[in-house]
Amino acid sequence: MKKGRVYLVGAGPGDPDLLSIKALRILQKADVVVYDNLVTKPILELIPEKVKKIYVGKRPRKHKVSQDKINEILVSETQQGKVVVRLKGGDPFLFARGGEEAQKLRKAGIQFEVVPGITSALAVPAYAGIPVTHRNYASSVAIVTGHEDPTKLKSRVKWEKLATSVDTIVVLMGVEKLEGIVKSLLDGGRDPLTNVAIIENGTTNNQRIITGTLNDIVQKAREKRVTPPAVIVIGDVVKMRKELSWLKRG
Repeated sequence: MKKGRVYLVGAGPGDPDLLSIKALRILQKADVVVYDNLVTKPILELIPEKVKKIYVGKRPRKHKVSQDKINEILVSETQQGKVVVRLKGGDPFLFARGGEEAQKLRKAGIQFEVVPGITSALAVPAYAGIPVTHRNYASSVAIVTGHEDPTKLKSRVKWEKLATSVDTIVVLMGVEKLEGIVKSLLDGGRDPLTNVAIIENGTTNNQRIITGTLNDIVQKAREKRVTPPAVIVIGDVVKMRKELSWLKRG
């Protein structure tokens, strides 16, 4: 039997044109693709019909498949001599548990390769006309998760310290924790008039942008019924959106 192999592949932020050439090449030769909720339909349509597709997507409060089960699937399919692609939205090593999966594969003695993807933390703001750094506005940027391991006794994100130590803060998976995030940043001394953008379904045909300040963004998000997936950008760079907006749909 031939030896199996796992590719931990980043699918990018949603727009299929942002999928890397290497990722596409690997998808074409895969036997099995194990994919997440954030992998968009246009990207799935690039996978040959003969390839076995296994959906293991997770949504807030609606986890379809546990991480332990996902690990089992990767090991089991690969041990049958198959080429297995673990396809994840964004980049597999940025808040996507790719590191954990790589550890499990290494422990099981399975060969793997990591194929980086374009992270939504940078691409989604860019598609909204927001550079996360700019010489006049921001010399530093922090990428933070808004959805930590629920089993943690205490958050490892020091929002109050981030509040005034970083020019631009990009929050992934933070819609449901928006109110708490905003409160922590204000408690940490961030200016209430700091600009904020929430970009829903970024880089896709359904992209929507809600802007405001730390003072009013929670209320605006409620009024607009913002839902995941969305990227939150906090900082003066958001001011540039009107000037640099470039994406035209339809």
